[in-house]
Amino acid sequence: MAKDGFNRKLIAPMVLGSILNPINSSIISIALIPIGAAFHALPSQTAWLVSALYLATAIGQPVVGKLIDLYGPRLLFLIATSMVGLSGVLAVFAPNLWWMVGARVLLGFGTCAGYPASMYLIRREAERTGQESPAGVLTVLAVANQTVAVIGPTLGGLLIEWGGWQSSFLINIPLSVACIVLGSLRFPKARRRDRGERTPSLDFAGMVYFAVTLLAALLFLMNPHLRTLYFVGVAVVFGALFVRRELQTRQPFIDVRVLGGNAPLLLTYARNLLAAVVTYSFLYGFTQWLEEGRGLSPSASGLLLLPMFGAGLAVSGATGKNPAVRSKLAVGSLVLLAVTVLLLATKDDSPIYLLVGIGILMGVPQGLLNLANQNALYHQALPEQIGASSGLLRTFAYMGAMLASAANGLFLQTGATTAGLHRLAWFCIVVGAILLGLTLPDRSLGKIGKKAQA
Repeated sequence: MAKDGFNRKLIAPMVLGSILNPINSSIISIALIPIGAAFHALPSQTAWLVSALYLATAIGQPVVGKLIDLYGPRLLFLIATSMVGLSGVLAVFAPNLWWMVGARVLLGFGTCAGYPASMYLIRREAERTGQESPAGVLTVLAVANQTVAVIGPTLGGLLIEWGGWQSSFLINIPLSVACIVLGSLRFPKARRRDRGERTPSLDFAGMVYFAVTLLAALLFLMNPHLRTLYFVGVAVVFGALFVRRELQTRQPFIDVRVLGGNAPLLLTYARNLLAAVVTYSFLYGFTQWLEEGRGLSPSASGLLLLPMFGAGLAVSGATGKNPAVRSKLAVGSLVLLAVTVLLLATKDDSPIYLLVGIGILMGVPQGLLNLANQNALYHQALPEQIGASSGLLRTFAYMGAMLASAANGLFLQTGATTAGLHRLAWFCIVVGAILLGLTLPDRSLGKIGKKAQA
């Protein structure tokens, strides 16, 4: 490693840790129908397998990110990735659906350290080398996450054909082992504190208030109904307690003063949430429809999505090192909206070329939006809060995935039919239009590319 270059030994464990969540988010999409058949569960019930993962990660990401900011990434990374392997073992031997849901909760907490640890190390290496915008490393991270998210259904389909739905969970065991070995060998050990140096305090009360607020809000979003409206009241009360606590404490879990004054970062979080709603609605809804509505096998459905992988990878490779993010977000949002409109053209006997075309188009926003939002956050967040801020970016994405899961449960309540897919498409059209409306007028995005090129 050159003294003035990025430590490339960090890249392998960074990438492996950060892909744990997207690979498990995408691979489950192809397993929902076989799991439902095995446990005699409807799509509205198997949706909990999606929601459980995001419920745990939405709460855990900023908490673990804050701990990484304070204590460094190594120990937290090793503990978390160990939980991933354990969750794979528990899921394989699940006697019922709800046991599996519990394993997915454990998996969610286990995937919380990978992305904040990677962003923390990228920032620290940038400070060490003086390279303010490590576009190449950020691109590698984004492309890896995008790649596994797209090939997940294909991989899941092949695994299910080979060893049943259980094999889609077994993959976590070798991934966990690889993360533990590489993390222990290559991640830097925590710096020893000097005598007399003040040990940072943890804002446990703030973390608890934040967790209860988010948990209540997500439980309502998963089952929006008058009888669950009390969750909104719980979220409002604990949200107020959280803000009050963060304003009063000297070392807050999330500095709401800084966050409240950082409108560009808040808009990045909002765009990440909206993009995730549409992306995951497509990933879960379209994939289930391919199997149930169009009548394809799990492996054929997974293979049909491969062009999306190719398109996304090509777009990321072509645009990744360009530091400007506004054009990426604008084009990505426009194409995402166009794809949701195209879903209205699907029929029970839609030709394969139409379905492949939809997949290819969906690869374009996959290659643009994740990378653009990640780069925007890197420049908008305070350096000393990069772990917690990047954790929050993932939290907003998981909230979007939760909304997508709830939408799938609502619109595909009686099965993944063509009519249900069309209802889901109209929902995505509305969300995509809002995303475009938040992107085009935002002039702050134009400054990011100019700042990085200066």
